[in-house]
Amino acid sequence: MIGVVDYGIGNLHSAQKALRHVGGEAELISSPDSIADADALVLPGVGSFGRCADALSSAGWTEPLLAAISSGVPFLGICVGFQLLYEGSAESPDAVGLSVLKGSCRRLPCDQRCPQIQWNRIDCISGSTLLPEPLSEEWMYFVHSYAPPVGGETVATCSYGETIAAAIEKENLFGAQFHPEKSGDAGLRYLRRFVDVVECQ
Repeated sequence: MIGVVDYGIGNLHSAQKALRHVGGEAELISSPDSIADADALVLPGVGSFGRCADALSSAGWTEPLLAAISSGVPFLGICVGFQLLYEGSAESPDAVGLSVLKGSCRRLPCDQRCPQIQWNRIDCISGSTLLPEPLSEEWMYFVHSYAPPVGGETVATCSYGETIAAAIEKENLFGAQFHPEKSGDAGLRYLRRFVDVVECQ
């Protein structure tokens, strides 16, 4: 079962519906105690980094999520749910992320329209489980004003005034700055590959 974390924020039902569409057994989980029942976890997120981080912390999700990630449970963060994998964000300087990955999210370049609300081409820059082989291209749908840094875990980037991290993979950890559930066939293929990871455990 793929548990879609219901912490009161995010496009929960859209993510659940898309995962079910590609054959995944996806259920909303509204209690941290339910994490133990999940074979994989998806953390959506919309709005501000601080609001999402506070919602996770105040409802007691933080430690169970970190324990699940540490134990090897496949974990997919989407949009702000992806950003929460990092230590913090310039959007909410006092908020603390899950800090599974080093670095802080920063605002998109000031000479670009913000937020980025558009389809954008992503370029796969290294071997990826959920995306096509390097040098191939996909178009995904983005809605965001902040983005994590490009680092060793980055497997895909997009261009928006500068090179931006579009997706990461590190062991059982996956993250997408784009919205796969809103990205048509390309996004559904991405989610299907995540379901494949879960089924192959």
